Amino acid sequence: MISKDMTAQLNAQINRELYSAYFYLGLSAQADRANLKGAAAWFFAKHGEEMAHALKIYRYIIDQDAEVHFSDIAAPPASSEGVMHMFEQTLAHEREVTGAINALVDKALQEKDHATNVFLQWFITEQIEEEATVNDILGRLRLFGDKGQGLLMIDNELAGLARQMSQGLGTESAG
Repeated sequence: MISKDMTAQLNAQINRELYSAYFYLGLSAQADRANLKGAAAWFFAKHGEEMAHALKIYRYIIDQDAEVHFSDIAAPPASSEGVMHMFEQTLAHEREVTGAINALVDKALQEKDHATNVFLQWFITEQIEEEATVNDILGRLRLFGDKGQGLLMIDNELAGLARQMSQGLGTESAG
């Protein structure tokens, strides 16, 4: 069984993951309104991934015979200033999530909670992948531009990535 403090921090992480899902759903809606169907689908697929992350932590808490507690989820930003800004927001958000996961690992190590430490290693690896993917997208946006043909190329690429992500989750993407 895990400590009450670790349980509380894991519950807070469920909330962060649910906020992440909400954040990406908001970005998907913004991209859809801007007729960026590929970006909308990519953000929607990210929404599904974040929901899966929340459920993974939920299941871990239950399996550890601890209590799950939910809290309010803040509204995501209402709008952004174009696709470049959306992905800059995404990178900043993912870096915040990485910091929170790292703090959980630190807590698990401090408590000598080996089960939670092992459980969290998957999230560490996931965050490395998340940040690298967004950095790659931002690099392409900077290289090819976030307007005209460059944006069309990137939007089409994001649609393909969204299909791959959705197949991994067994869901369909928006757009």
